[in-house]
Amino acid sequence: MNKFFNFLSIAKKSGNLLEGYSKCDDYRNKTKIYLFIISNDISDKSKDKFKKHCIDKNIPYIEDFSKEELGTPIGRKEIMLLGILDNDIAKKMLSLYEEEKNIWVDNNMGVTACQK
Repeated sequence: MNKFFNFLSIAKKSGNLLEGYSKCDDYRNKTKIYLFIISNDISDKSKDKFKKHCIDKNIPYIEDFSKEELGTPIGRKEIMLLGILDNDIAKKMLSLYEEEKNIWVDNNMGVTACQK
């Protein structure tokens, strides 16, 4: 996920990243958010709230990382929720996530394979 996390830091530097539950909650009905990244450590109530919002508004979301994994690339110890404010950045992040998620290495065999 190196490319994905590197691009996450680029999103922050470009000013197109909402950081944290409070900001994402405040802006979700006021501003167009193109992608949510939800920590798998967030409470079930909060997770359900944002997933429902994403489904209702047809916004993609990623729910696959710990709060520490999400925090590190943006210079924080941990973060529970992120919102991407730029459509092109959101598309690229989804693309990188899917690309890196579909490739895995079987350490026993030393073979790279595609999970389809």
